[in-house]
Amino acid sequence: MSDHTDTPKRVVVYGASGYTGRLICEYLREYGVPFVAAGRDGAKLQASMDRNVAGIETADYEVVEVTHDLASLTELFTGASVVLNTVGPFSKWGPEVVEACLATGAHYTDTTGEQDWLITCDERWGADFAAAGLLLAPGIAQMYTTGEIAAEVALERPGLDTLDIAVFWGGSPTIASTQTILFNAALSGAHYLEQNAYVPFDPDGGHAHLSIPGQHEVALALPWGGTSHPVWYRTDPRVANVKALGGVFNRGLMLAVPQIVAGAVAATEGMSSDDKYVALAATAAQVMSEMPPRENPRLNKTLDSVHASGPLGRAHCVIHGNQNYKQTGLLQAYAAYALLQQPPRRVGFASGCQAFGHRELLGVLRSFGLVSEPVLTVEG
Repeated sequence: MSDHTDTPKRVVVYGASGYTGRLICEYLREYGVPFVAAGRDGAKLQASMDRNVAGIETADYEVVEVTHDLASLTELFTGASVVLNTVGPFSKWGPEVVEACLATGAHYTDTTGEQDWLITCDERWGADFAAAGLLLAPGIAQMYTTGEIAAEVALERPGLDTLDIAVFWGGSPTIASTQTILFNAALSGAHYLEQNAYVPFDPDGGHAHLSIPGQHEVALALPWGGTSHPVWYRTDPRVANVKALGGVFNRGLMLAVPQIVAGAVAATEGMSSDDKYVALAATAAQVMSEMPPRENPRLNKTLDSVHASGPLGRAHCVIHGNQNYKQTGLLQAYAAYALLQQPPRRVGFASGCQAFGHRELLGVLRSFGLVSEPVLTVEG
């Protein structure tokens, strides 16, 4: 472990010891990008790099322990160009990271699945990041960006203003993802977009039953916090309506999720926000207390399906892939790699596709063997 001022590492992975953080480091190494692996426990970080990051012996990196407060993070980020944040729940831990990026002139990305956090980023800091020429891109991750790529491929056909999005993946959620599911349900609502306005999902709506490409069995889906897509498209003149549902292929797990969430919500009713965070973290630990195994492409499959429609036309885009957390790690690493070389296509609050281009991101995922060629069907 060394002092971060010794060498000019321009990329900081904050939360590098977590499941997704490790994968980001792995892909930064493949892109040849030097990085700082940062977090609150230096020994845990170093052990994670040594044991869990493939090829780490050939990476140019250093480990830095940092306290999670604005002053310490600002000191760490000074001199950095890009901060890749994986420390969630982001609505609780994200503000200090975003503020430190703004103070030091660093681009910000994260892997959030929290719709309320995206809305906060947009409304609270979007204009300031734009004025500074910086990118503020929460939610660059498989469950959102790969689906956004599918939506953008469908939207290449003009005249389509409504997006019906389904995102599925195989495997178990990580510790952080489990926390996000519970925090979303207990502390914020899930919204879809209707005529450019946020509309809340019915919290007691239960499962949706979807016919998804590639299987005869009807799949169970949930709003999954509303996802990022309604937020990204709210001010897009092409799109007026967005509804996104998601889930895992494991039917038993999908049946259990609403019961777990309902129990957590009932148990924390009336608590202060701080007490809710503690209680929900404890519940999440009971559900998922250890890292899932490294992904297997034969088991950890992904599916992103988007129906785009308009008054006189329809398009359906499907992207089959594998290893959703590896997709996230790669997308984050590519974002840093790209930002070190040229400005993003859009500054301020922006999605991955808005910042880097959907065809470019599709090419990145394809080149690493993580998704297949999109299947596009057009009517009208």
